[in-house]
Formats: sequence, structure tokens, C-alpha cells
Amino acid sequence: MKPLRILLVTETYPPEINGVAMTTQRLVHGLRARGHWVGLVRPRQRNDRIAADTWTVPGLPIPNYPGMRLGLPAWWRLGQLMDRQRPDLVHVVTEGPLGWAAVSAARARKLPLTSGYHTHFDQYSSHYGLAWLMPSVTGWLDALHRRCQATFVPTPELAATLSARGIPNVRAVGRGVDTRLFHPGRRDAAMRKGWGLAEDSVACLYVGRLAPEKNLEVVEQAFAAIVARDPRARMVWVGDGPALPRLRAAHPDHIFAGPRIDEDLATHYASADLFLFGSLSETWGNVLTEALASGLSVLTYRRAAAEILIREGENGVAINAGDAAAFIAAAETLAGDSALRRRLGAQASHSMQTHGWDAIVERFEGGLRAVLQQETR
Repeated sequence: MKPLRILLVTETYPPEINGVAMTTQRLVHGLRARGHWVGLVRPRQRNDRIAADTWTVPGLPIPNYPGMRLGLPAWWRLGQLMDRQRPDLVHVVTEGPLGWAAVSAARARKLPLTSGYHTHFDQYSSHYGLAWLMPSVTGWLDALHRRCQATFVPTPELAATLSARGIPNVRAVGRGVDTRLFHPGRRDAAMRKGWGLAEDSVACLYVGRLAPEKNLEVVEQAFAAIVARDPRARMVWVGDGPALPRLRAAHPDHIFAGPRIDEDLATHYASADLFLFGSLSETWGNVLTEALASGLSVLTYRRAAAEILIREGENGVAINAGDAAAFIAAAETLAGDSALRRRLGAQASHSMQTHGWDAIVERFEGGLRAVLQQETR
């Protein structure tokens, strides 16, 4: 089949550390590896290195998201770029000003247009004391996606939710995990020793943004119950965010490792024993798949990725969404049963072997081609 020319517009991209940036990079690299031309438009970053087929626009810092920028609505520059590069299709990753400008420029040129829905920004409002804004934010998000011929999402559950809100042609494509990077063989005795762990003590791990929308309180409560029974247990937090000062002040005995990437991140996963993830705001949860692939015993709520990937009691434990008491009780059980943790961890790693990125990129490409075929009818 003829290679595609895709102009992809996003507010976030590595080296920024978040699930949307990582997912977008995987799709870009995967499409290019399959022979497609992918042009990338994003905000300028600090100490920027501009790769081939990449264009940057001015941006502004996002409150409470240090290191990330909101792209300014450079409608005319996007239009010029579209006229020069003549893409077959424009794909908009994020719903910020830059994403809206891309939608406007593409529609003005009658270019096929698709989008990705990655983040429940409307649900974040209540976590920052702005619950009254939620209907407006939802309207902003939905209005963008209704202007696209297709919207790509991680799960069938989210596809059904967005379809019910009137967004057309919502397609679930899933997410992948790099099992060559994340695997149990990266377990590091020296790292565990640095955490102050005895040979048979439990390292509990959280990876992700340290922010109110991640429901960190249930992780704190679960670990408090664990350490009350086993004072030798350690809690390791990987990530950064506005909740970090509060967490440091409340838990001076916890380990705060900061943001980690690549092999260093993979080693942190594999060197822990129990992954505690209580977020209820995920559309997927890339950290969950990374923890499973790393051979950890995983405890989370039954939604998003967990609802699809976790086979209860076989490769992890997923609790009914929002049941904090059951989450804490399950954490105590897992922390106190090393044989159960080993069994779940082994099955977790094995279960991720068929969830690589190649199949996700192929599915995404198929969705783009379907949009183009509809346009030519």
C-alpha cells in the first residue's frame, strides 16, 4: 500500500515525561518504521534539539505541570506548513490551543482530520477546586473531537463513553508496552540495598505524576497499613508534581526518587515487589503495563487498562473502582505473602509478552487509512 503523509500536532512530546508524550513518540516512531512520512508539530522545549521533520511553535508554561508547555495557536504557521508539506491527513493529539489551531487550519483546507483522546482533563477540575468548570471543559474537549472524522482512544469502554456524548467514529486501538525495556531481569540488588531493604523485606512502588488527580491518598493509606505490620517495608515514589512537597513533609521516611526514564526507570520497577496504583482518572495507565511487564505484583482499581489486562488473582489484583477499604486490605495481604507476589509477578510479566507496540501502530495505521478511504468515496 502507498505510504501515508501524516502531519501530527501535539502539545507534549519527549523528553517531557508523561504518558501522552511517550505514547505519541511510540506512534511516530512506529509509523516511520512502517515507511510513512510523519511531520511533527509541537511547542518549543527548553534546550531544544529539533529533529528532522519537526516544527516548533512558541508555548507557555502550564500551571502545576513544570517542564511542559501549552502551544500557542499558530494557525497561520500551521496553514503554511500544511500547504507546503501537503499531508494526506492531520492528526491532533491534544486539545489545547495548538490542537484547536490545527483543527481550524486543516478544516479550512478540507484535509482529513483525526484526533486522540488521552486525558480526562474535565475530571481533573474537581481535584483542583474547580469542579464548577467541569461542564465547560467537557464541552471544550468534545467540540474539538466532533470536528474530526475519527477519534482514537485506548479502550472500548472509553470509546462507548465518548460515542454516547456525540463524538463520531471513536476507535479503540489500545496501548502497548516495550517488553525489551521493561522485564524482571533488570532487578538490581544494589538499588534495593540503597533503599535500605533487608533481603526479604517489601519494596512498595508508585510511578507517575505526583498530583491530586492520581488519588495518592489511597497509596499512602495502603502503605501505612503495610508498614504497621512490617516496619522493614519501604515506600518508593518515582515521579514529580505539585503533591511532592506535601508527600515529603508527611512521609520523611519514604524514598522520593524523582523522575526516571529508560533503563533507569525499568530498573526501579523491577527492583520493587509491589506496585500500588490508586488512580481513578486514567484513560489507560501506561505505568500499569510497565509494572506488569517488569514482573511486579500489581494492585490497582478495575478500570482503564486494568479492566482489560488484569486477570483477577492470576497476574494481578484489581479492586472495584473507589473501594479504598478493599484496596488497603488487598495491599496488606499482598505485602504479607511473598509466594503470592512471586506467582502474580511471574504471570504478569508473561501476560505482557503479546502486548507490544507493533500491533498498536498497525491498528492505528488501519484507522487512518479507513478515514482516507471514506474521504475518497
